[in-house]
Amino acid sequence: MNKEEREQIIAMMNREVVPAIGCTEPIAVALAVAKATEILSVLPERIDVFLSANMLKNAMGVGIPGTGMVGLPIAIALGALIGKSNYLLEVLKDTTPEAVEKGKQYIAENRIHIAQKTETAEKLYIEVQVQNGSGKAKVIISHDHTNFTWISKNDKVILDMCNVVAEEQNNEDVALNLHKVYEFATSAPLDEIDFILKAAELNDNASQVGFNKVCGHSLGNLILNQPNEKFFGVNSLYAKILSATSAACDARMAGEKVPVMSNSGSGNQGIAATMPVLVYARERQKSREELVRALIMSHLTVIYIKQHFGRLSPLCGCVVAATGSACGLTYLMGGTFNHIAFAVKNMIANITGMICDGAKPSCSLKVATGVSTAILSSMLAMDNETVSSVEGIIDNDVDQCIRNMTAIGNEGMTATDPLVLQMMTHKK
Repeated sequence: MNKEEREQIIAMMNREVVPAIGCTEPIAVALAVAKATEILSVLPERIDVFLSANMLKNAMGVGIPGTGMVGLPIAIALGALIGKSNYLLEVLKDTTPEAVEKGKQYIAENRIHIAQKTETAEKLYIEVQVQNGSGKAKVIISHDHTNFTWISKNDKVILDMCNVVAEEQNNEDVALNLHKVYEFATSAPLDEIDFILKAAELNDNASQVGFNKVCGHSLGNLILNQPNEKFFGVNSLYAKILSATSAACDARMAGEKVPVMSNSGSGNQGIAATMPVLVYARERQKSREELVRALIMSHLTVIYIKQHFGRLSPLCGCVVAATGSACGLTYLMGGTFNHIAFAVKNMIANITGMICDGAKPSCSLKVATGVSTAILSSMLAMDNETVSSVEGIIDNDVDQCIRNMTAIGNEGMTATDPLVLQMMTHKK
């Protein structure tokens, strides 16, 4: 791999692996509101928000950092009151108790209106219109959680990238395959890729928050302490990996004001791609270089698979992220490229089809399921066992297996999102 291609991959990783505070869907909405408010230059009297079905689904039931509240209204209110668009996915990091109280009042005054945008085919679409008197501003984010594609003030267009964003994004990215991921992770100079240790630092810190506080369903604490049945053995590596990963997800989904390192627009994907690899490396006393290369392997595999999925999908992101962590774990176990390909096939054969029904505290259950499958898949791979091409959706070519999985998510599950959203919005 030449230097130019390495630099392109590093640039792509630096775009895709970024810090985020809170679930990225409501935070992206807050970002759009913050930008629109800045363009308007005064606090809006009214905010209208139009979202794609996927955005609505992922933003309805998740905690908003620093608020003790759930869902879009408080995220929108705080975006207008204290949000700073230059913070990107940390847009609400200046939240204070006083700001939350003002946000509650803003909501009570019925200034916020949320609706589904039915006229767009984009899975990630946020349109915000703000007004104060005769002044108005409009902002659109699409395709990516921080990608502004439209900005206007009083009908004067400031930015219009609506028709070119997808093409430009695709042109910027390196076309990956699994062997290219493996080659980069195992051969790139260490000083060029050790930036990934920041993911370990942030996500490990989030995990400690999940252990030290009652967050969501506290699955991480339950697995670690096993107060009743000792299903996982005493102090087992399996329990440590599952609990540490779940605890970080517990903290994030409960709305703890703690940054995590996201991957491809998802904090949970970043957590699931990081924590199993970190815990295994720490417990098995692997070197700093081995940890760095395993984390790169994991995170870049996630980016590769997401190149085919897009930002949001009916398929749960933990399927993708846990596939990345299976690659990192297999590498740390001493696996070759063939072993890593085996692990990927084992993952795809097992949990492809897990639905995404929005961001919420129970995401930690799905993350734990994905990570558990990653461990099993890596163990099988290291025993030279893989699901064969005569079984189900598995192909001899590992990259075709990945395309099969993404086709199921993008094409086979097209009816899933509207059905899930209907169930979520029509509960008695």
